[in-house]
Amino acid sequence: MADNGELESQDQVEDTQKGKFFTFSLGTEFYGIEIKYVTEIIGLQPITEIPEMPEYIKGIINLRGKIIPLMDVRLRFKKPFREYNDRTCIVVIEIRGITIGLIVDSVSEVISIQDEEIVAPPNLNKDGNKYIKGIGKVGNDVKLLLDSDKLLNDVDVEEFGNI
Repeated sequence: MADNGELESQDQVEDTQKGKFFTFSLGTEFYGIEIKYVTEIIGLQPITEIPEMPEYIKGIINLRGKIIPLMDVRLRFKKPFREYNDRTCIVVIEIRGITIGLIVDSVSEVISIQDEEIVAPPNLNKDGNKYIKGIGKVGNDVKLLLDSDKLLNDVDVEEFGNI
């Protein structure tokens, strides 16, 4: 019976997180990631570089004894590098058992977007929008909703497993 109660609790937690997105900005664009993947938000910390990593992997940090690789989301999306400042943050997420820090220009808020307010991204070319799962309509604004699994491709998973 306790197992059944635990399952119900787990489902209730999932339900309270459904439709909730943590939003952040890269320049003038706003992105959202499902809140269930976000574990914490921290300020920028000293980064230790690791040789022979992709350009968008800036290095690692030691967060309370846990080594976490850092991905500069701007570079992952092939945007120009921008110097880090006091608004730059690290969004720590866990996807497929891997913890990684996403370096973003600034964090925004947690918002709710109902399924009917999310539309598929335009399919302009075969490689474009591969990280975008949907576009959330929030009032007159739009939020580009990330496909969390595609942020970490199989090559990244293999590399991070060796860190």
